[in-house]
Amino acid sequence: MSRVGRILLLSGACLALGFFLPGELERESIEAVGRPNIIFVLTDDLDAASVSKVPSLTKYMADKGMTFDNAFVTSALCCPSRATILTGQYPHNHLVRSNVPPVGGFKTFRDLGRERSTLATWLDDAGYETALFGKYLNGYGKIGRNHVPAGWDEWYGAVEDARLNQNGQLVTYQADTYLDDALSGLAQDFVRRQERKDAPFFVYLSVHAPHAPAKPALRHEGLYEGLRAPRTPSFDEADVSDKPRWVRNLSLDSAEEKRIDELYSKRLKTMAAVGEMIGGLLRTLQQSGKLDNTYVVLTSDNGYHMGQHRLGLGKQSAYEEDIRVPLMIRGPGVPAGVSRDEMVLNNDFVPTFADLAGLPPPASVDGRSFASLLDKRQGNDPASWRTAFEIRNWDNKKDEASYRAVTPVPPYRAVRTKRYLYVEYEAGERELYDLRRDPYELNSLHDSADPDLISKLDARLDALRDCAGKGCRTAEDGPP
Repeated sequence: MSRVGRILLLSGACLALGFFLPGELERESIEAVGRPNIIFVLTDDLDAASVSKVPSLTKYMADKGMTFDNAFVTSALCCPSRATILTGQYPHNHLVRSNVPPVGGFKTFRDLGRERSTLATWLDDAGYETALFGKYLNGYGKIGRNHVPAGWDEWYGAVEDARLNQNGQLVTYQADTYLDDALSGLAQDFVRRQERKDAPFFVYLSVHAPHAPAKPALRHEGLYEGLRAPRTPSFDEADVSDKPRWVRNLSLDSAEEKRIDELYSKRLKTMAAVGEMIGGLLRTLQQSGKLDNTYVVLTSDNGYHMGQHRLGLGKQSAYEEDIRVPLMIRGPGVPAGVSRDEMVLNNDFVPTFADLAGLPPPASVDGRSFASLLDKRQGNDPASWRTAFEIRNWDNKKDEASYRAVTPVPPYRAVRTKRYLYVEYEAGERELYDLRRDPYELNSLHDSADPDLISKLDARLDALRDCAGKGCRTAEDGPP
């Protein structure tokens, strides 16, 4: 297909965008007619607590759709989580365990053949028009910049801060272009072009916000000035004698607290642009006549700690700040302003989107569909739902400058139930928190807990260790 590119600079949130106009795709999509469209907006390092600070996200998403108050990731690190989103598998099954080779990153995902069977290939084979905008997998910009993975009809993959691989051609934007604005414009252009087609579409819009260094658009520089990171009870935790050694060795000084506050403000500024992005997409959907048949999903690849438990800035721990992510969904049949408390995972996006598209997910998928929870027209109170899930962190090499100053989190395996977090570190230390009584995870009960409780949590962790497919769902549904 021939493609013509050009760069336009427009004002405000509708900035910039070099875009390509593809020829009409020849495709048998009759069976896909009438199926819903899906726009999946994936933020980078967004903690769940920060969403309420961005009014536009409340206006466009929470007030108009459903919020899942207990949404989690099964590895609180970018590349393992993103690989899970694409495959529906726990990291111990897709084997992307880090951001860099030899056990992680884009190269590992590609070399393992994972790109041959992803959410994109399944939806594409079913007649969906598929498009990715933004960040793909860590390391893609270094060794895969000319590569377009299978399953994507249109591809706008981020290579560098001001460069995209646009359908196989590298396009460099002007130095002052705010790239998330560029991605917003490209995505809106894609949606407009679907007005002429009968096939449904799937948009994977992966923004940079609010990842460090969190440089906001100029128009948002004045927002959130002087706002400090929340001083929750766990911020600079006073007594960490019950914590593992890697935490006991930490301390927060005034300089680190200043860095935390400065980044917190910048993160919210960058999220203001994401709110505008969603507003622009909703207006484009309305103008194209697609809004009533489109699901819009907002989430993050992992959470982020900012001073809790004396941890400075970072992720990867099993603490709530890192594993808990925002998840808001609006679309056909989704009631407005409603919250649900079921534990949903990044493992669940593949089977849920497949379910919404009328497809059976492959047997390799570990997650479960939560589509029935979305529709007010269905009996959406399941008789049973998962009561536990596994979290894991491997020994991760840090080769990115933004990670070098981050406190290294040692390898661990953990199980999160409705009530407890139980962590087993590779070095032998343990943590146990009763989240019902201690939501800020201030007092580890491991040394004083009932041995029967420890035994039950150990058993659940063992059941999840090597689970796969249906076996994972069975293990997650084990005794509460």
